[in-house]
Amino acid sequence: MCGICGELNFHGALPELSSIRRMLDRLERRGPDHEGMWSDGSLAFGHRRLSILDLSERAHQPMLDPALGYAVVFNGTIYNFRDLRAQLEARGHRFFSTGDTEVILKAYAEWGGDCVRHFKGMFAIALWDLRNRRLFLARDRMGIKPLYYTQDAQRLRFASNSQALLAAGGVDTAIDPVALHHHFTLHAVVPAPRTLFKGIRKLPPAHTLTIEADGRSHLTRYWHLDAVRPSEPRSEQEWIDTIHESLRLAVKRRLEIADVPVGVLLSGGLDSSLLVALLAESGVQGLKTFTVGFEDQPEEKGSEFEYSDPVAERYATEHHRFHVPNAEVLTRLPEAVDAMAEPMVGQDAVAFYLLSEQVSRHVKVVQSGQGADEVFGGYFWYPRMAGETEGSRVERFRKHYFDRDHEEFARMIDPALVDGDHTAALIGELLDAPGADTMLDAVLRLDVTTLIVDDPVKRVDNMTMAWGLEARVPFLDHELVELAAAMPPELKLQEGGKYALRKIARGRLPDAVIDRPKGYFPVPALKYVRGEFLDFMRDILDSRACRERGLYQRDYVERLLKAPEQHLTRIQGSKLWHLALLEFWLQRNVDGR
Repeated sequence: MCGICGELNFHGALPELSSIRRMLDRLERRGPDHEGMWSDGSLAFGHRRLSILDLSERAHQPMLDPALGYAVVFNGTIYNFRDLRAQLEARGHRFFSTGDTEVILKAYAEWGGDCVRHFKGMFAIALWDLRNRRLFLARDRMGIKPLYYTQDAQRLRFASNSQALLAAGGVDTAIDPVALHHHFTLHAVVPAPRTLFKGIRKLPPAHTLTIEADGRSHLTRYWHLDAVRPSEPRSEQEWIDTIHESLRLAVKRRLEIADVPVGVLLSGGLDSSLLVALLAESGVQGLKTFTVGFEDQPEEKGSEFEYSDPVAERYATEHHRFHVPNAEVLTRLPEAVDAMAEPMVGQDAVAFYLLSEQVSRHVKVVQSGQGADEVFGGYFWYPRMAGETEGSRVERFRKHYFDRDHEEFARMIDPALVDGDHTAALIGELLDAPGADTMLDAVLRLDVTTLIVDDPVKRVDNMTMAWGLEARVPFLDHELVELAAAMPPELKLQEGGKYALRKIARGRLPDAVIDRPKGYFPVPALKYVRGEFLDFMRDILDSRACRERGLYQRDYVERLLKAPEQHLTRIQGSKLWHLALLEFWLQRNVDGR
């Protein structure tokens, strides 16, 4: 796991190594173990390393293979790299290191851009072809690893986060109206390739981008997810057994492919608790587990220790509990915002940030339960959508999911940035795309391939990597995702959702964990906006910077400030927090720069 960056100047111009230096400085926390720079004419690479596989200097990056004529920087883990290495050795390739980075070089030499179809893992790759003067960028199927870029007539720069690109300079930071519409409709999700800035784009998941020396480029999608029933029907038990075996393999892959210990972020929910059970069944001894809790509010408990403790006790894990007072949440919030590659309104972002700080003192790698709800139908809005019988798919989706309708967005935002219901158009197109048998199939596919990428997946990557901690997400193993997508959606929704996981967990976990209502990483102080947290948000929205930016219409802001707890989204997020977080992120990452 690492931070990568680079610059390709077109028409033979030399790269600005000072820009690489500034980008590397902003990526340091993603890779505290080693820094490397390398250049070849118009191309320059930078790399910050978090040593997980082949801890020797032979695996440092940028990695160059002079015989093949390729150089690479890479962020992520290829879980099947040992199998691929054996195949490549059988084809005559010889290796000088023992990790997965060199396998990428040899795989590209053997299969060209199709090499990514052979990879099982999470990755963002930049590979330079010295002979043909060609840059190859790639991102994993599920978008677990980020890859941002900016391009103009003179150059292309890429990096693992937007802050590095901003530090390099020359970025158009004007707000993209389409992205802004997505941001305030989809819980701060801006689907690739857009970001909030006109000058920064991100490579979509499951895509490669090839850039020639003169700037010509070619974008290729190498994987699609279909949500259709298999030709041979399966019984309920056959589905459960097949899912169990696929999940067991996914967990095993993410345990064994590491030369350092692997822990688990144990929230007390079904998903992470099941990971602990499956790891224990795999024979893991001395497994380290970690849980964080916050102060209670009258409406909601701030910790899940009562659920996580019995799981840790049952499997005799080395368990670590961290309790964070509200005062620390507010004090540390600016740090978490600085670690966000894009603004994130999920209340658990700061929770993951503070938990990752503690966890990184004990391990370098953890498994996390993100993705289970999207893959196996765990959210409360899925059955509500499935129960809708009238209207188009996007109409049935929006009434249970969109944070605000277009009319409210138009009342909230500077009219100069309002030019159409962009989100309904995009979501409608994605829901109506072929390859989904039912409405719910289409919704789950949308969640897994698009929405999850720029919400929980990005949040976990950003918050863990801010402390040099690699998070692995077995529920997003692409083979498991493909299998689950073929499962009948009504089977997923039984017993309140995630039926297959509940069946697998029965007997392995306490019934109280399996049967508890769906919970969320609780940070009540950011959900029930009052006291010093309300003062904090008011100060942001009343600030001179906010007023001069003019992003929001003031009458809308004042209405929210008068009654913040009365203005919630359809999935119970604070609308006031949405406004304050974006403005605060801009102040920290654009104005402050």
